[in-house]
Amino acid sequence: MRLDYQGLLPEAVGFLLLPRFSMMAFFSAVEPLRIANRITGRALFEWTLISEDGEPVTASNGMTLLADRAIGEVHRLPSLAVCSGFGPEDSLSRPLMAWLHRLDQAGCVLGGLDTGGFLLAEAGLLEGESVTLHWESLPAFQERFPGIETSDELFELGRRRFSCAGGTAAMDMALEVIARRHGSRLAVDVSEQLIHERIRTRRDQQRMSLARRLGIHNRRLVEAISLMERHQQVPLSLEAVASRSGVSLRQLQRLFEQHLGTSPRAWYLNLRLERARHLLAETDSDVLSVGLACGFTSGSTFARAFKARHGLSPREARRRQSIVEASALEPSSGER
Repeated sequence: MRLDYQGLLPEAVGFLLLPRFSMMAFFSAVEPLRIANRITGRALFEWTLISEDGEPVTASNGMTLLADRAIGEVHRLPSLAVCSGFGPEDSLSRPLMAWLHRLDQAGCVLGGLDTGGFLLAEAGLLEGESVTLHWESLPAFQERFPGIETSDELFELGRRRFSCAGGTAAMDMALEVIARRHGSRLAVDVSEQLIHERIRTRRDQQRMSLARRLGIHNRRLVEAISLMERHQQVPLSLEAVASRSGVSLRQLQRLFEQHLGTSPRAWYLNLRLERARHLLAETDSDVLSVGLACGFTSGSTFARAFKARHGLSPREARRRQSIVEASALEPSSGER
């Protein structure tokens, strides 16, 4: 492998910590760098923790990290990872956007862990790039930034931009960086220290396969569900799903009832309503727009179906999510 790093050592990496950032993604990115330093006995990497005001930052799991520097104290960096998690749009500010632009103009390679791509997109720094995020946040990103190319890869490593899906995908991205900079042998050694049995490539799936996720192995049924997942904004007719899966409509009904205990119509509807729940939580799109994005032809039809599925109206669901987010910094809050 041709090594792509010819700069001075240690290579400096900045981590911008935003409130409610994903601790899992952050540690998964940093620990491979630390272990690479230890194995080689050389300072290959060094990292700086940055917050907007230089104050400590609390992650989504309630743990707090001290920042080394405030953004106003950092004027040049080889690379910067924006670390966020839930509610990345809450961290938007003019000083932060201006700072990201100054770093970009100074040649900094900018990237995002988990939902960090939201901040870079809002700053207008992802034009012409392909970005990946946590699978749960991809629909909201696509709704908000339809002009930016997205992927469902584990990570994207470009010349001036990078992104990863968060969680342990950050570890695979860090291992790929180590391999590119200092050779695949070192990356393998670091991976073994992490008890990470296989370094996943960027093309590995974020989620388990449908067959494993649902515990089903019927090829026709898996294809039918896959079609439904890919066609939520403009739903296919059940006849089209059956035909493209290679079965009759009656056979499709039988497969769903036999393996999943429900009808294909109910499954498809619940799939779209779950997407709607995510969009209500992660975007500020109005209720009608969310309904249309999930294949409903009117607001009233969407509201009735949503309430029947989730037990409350779309507006009530959004209000409840706001209450949850307000208490997200409590130690009991969830970590993605």
